[in-house]
Amino acid sequence: MILDPLVRFKDAHSKGIIPDDVYDLTLKRFPITIAGINRIEKASGIRYPVAYVEPSLVISSPNPNSYEYGILFARTIPVVFEDKFQVVIQISAPLVAYGLKGTIHAILAHEFLHFLELIRKISKMELLSDEISGNLFENVYSDETRLFEPRVVFKDRTLLNHITKKFPAGFRDYKLEDKVTKFWIDRNLPKTNISLDSNTVKLPADALSKIKLDPAFVSKIEQLEEKSSKIRKKKLY
Repeated sequence: MILDPLVRFKDAHSKGIIPDDVYDLTLKRFPITIAGINRIEKASGIRYPVAYVEPSLVISSPNPNSYEYGILFARTIPVVFEDKFQVVIQISAPLVAYGLKGTIHAILAHEFLHFLELIRKISKMELLSDEISGNLFENVYSDETRLFEPRVVFKDRTLLNHITKKFPAGFRDYKLEDKVTKFWIDRNLPKTNISLDSNTVKLPADALSKIKLDPAFVSKIEQLEEKSSKIRKKKLY
């Protein structure tokens, strides 16, 4: 499944859904995203999963009747495509257009940690087909359950600073949210609403059983898990 990461975004523009000014700005700033992915690969020694730009703003609410909502700037989504399992990182166009470099890179790194967590669960057979919770993969940026310590995974001090500043206890970037409200929501540009309690991703059990993971990759994840748990224990005592 090799595709142009901007294919859906370009399609939305050609249909007149995305205006020219937003299209041009997103394309102009897209290299920041590519640089972030390259940086994460270099800092971790692991390939980044397939990523693409979603031409809508993804908004989640705890329930359909709630006026509260959160913006999901990126999501880690497990999919089965032509009988092959794949993890896809969905990056929202507003993040690319309006996020600062440090914010974009921190969010990409955060999704990468979710990707590692997903692969870890599959390798340990901890994942049941009907138990893939929306809360985990439709990422509300809650870090309490995260297994991998960023400083174990990434050998890049600046990137680590971005992550710890942006995600001390859940992600918030008020300047980015203000920009997105003004330049995206107020202009009635595309939005996707998801309800976190109903939004579970289901992978067929037979697809899960067929997943083949590279043994070297699984071994690397086990090493990262072990180092992370040692750091966690040090924090506890």
